[in-house]
Amino acid sequence: MREPFFAANWKMNKTPAQTREYARAFVPLADKFRERAAVVLCAPFIDLVPLHEELLLADSDTYIDIGAQDVFWETEGAFTGEISPVMLAGENVQYCIVGHSERRRLFGETDEMVAKKVFALIAADIVPIVCIGETLEENRMGKTRERVIAQIQASCTQLTEEQRGNIVIAYEPVWAIGTGMSDTPENANETIACIRDAAPGLSDTTIIYGGSMNPSNARALCAQPNIDGGLVGSSCVDPVNFAALIEHGLQGWDDAKP
Repeated sequence: MREPFFAANWKMNKTPAQTREYARAFVPLADKFRERAAVVLCAPFIDLVPLHEELLLADSDTYIDIGAQDVFWETEGAFTGEISPVMLAGENVQYCIVGHSERRRLFGETDEMVAKKVFALIAADIVPIVCIGETLEENRMGKTRERVIAQIQASCTQLTEEQRGNIVIAYEPVWAIGTGMSDTPENANETIACIRDAAPGLSDTTIIYGGSMNPSNARALCAQPNIDGGLVGSSCVDPVNFAALIEHGLQGWDDAKP
C-alpha cells in the first residue's frame, strides 16, 4: 500500500556509540512524523542492537522502524560473514535493503541473487526495499526504462501479486548515487510510472526515489504523483538534516496527494 516512506541508508558509517548518539538526537525530531510517514533507519549489522535499545528507551520503536542494509538468502549454514533473514528478524529488523547499486557494482550481485533475497525476506516477515536503477551509459543510450523494468521483473518472479504490493521499491539512478547529481523530478516520476506498470500488483506499491535526495529537492521530488518518498544516503548521516529532508518531503506529498 502506498504511503509516505523515508529510509536512511547509513551505509558503512557509525559505530555503536555513534548510533546511540544519533538515535537520541533523531527521536525528538522524528516525533512530529508520527502517523504521517514510515521512517526507517537502515544501519550496519553491528549497530542494529544498540539502535533498537535506544528506540525502546525513548518509546519510539512504534514510529521509527529498523532496517538492515543486506541479507543472505539461506536460513543458516556455511556462509562465512553472512547474515540470514532469521537473524535479522530476531533483532527486530522490519525492513532490509536488497540490490543496492553498490552491492551490484562492488560485490557482483545479480538480479537472480536479489530475487532470492527478496523471497527469503518475505518468508521471514521482513519487508524488502528493492533497489533498481540504470547506469549513466544506459541512461545516455535511452535504455533507462528497459533496464529498470527488467530488474524489477527479475526481482518479482517468485512473488504473488499480493506480495508485490507489500514490498518497497527504490528507484535509484546509479549515476546519481553519492554524486550530488539528482534526476529531475519529472524524469524520475516518468520512470517510476513505468515501474508501476511492469508487473501486476505494483500499481499500489510504495515506490521511492534515491540518488542525491536532500532537503533542497525533497519537496519537488515527493510532489510528483508516483514518488512516495526517498531512500536517503549522504543526507541522512546527520539526524537534523535527515529530519529536515523528511519534513520537506512530506510537504511535497501534501502538495500532490492531499
